[in-house]
Amino acid sequence: MSLAVQAIGALQGDMAAGLAKVGYGLATLGPGIGIGMLVGQSVQAMARQPEMAGQVRTTMFLGLAFAEALALIAFVLFFL
Repeated sequence: MSLAVQAIGALQGDMAAGLAKVGYGLATLGPGIGIGMLVGQSVQAMARQPEMAGQVRTTMFLGLAFAEALALIAFVLFFL
């Protein structure tokens, strides 16, 4: 009987690890979409007003850092 209980416990551990990987994959979708939208809109803004390209680029890099931080936080939580 104890072998069956151990087998179920191991299976649950494997399932939890698998679900954690799926969860991390889903957690990276938000920052990925956000970064894509941010860069696309920044390129459009620079094309419309080239004289503001420096300020737009600076703001874009700040936004990229914040969006990437979300992905890194999800990566750290994956290991906890």
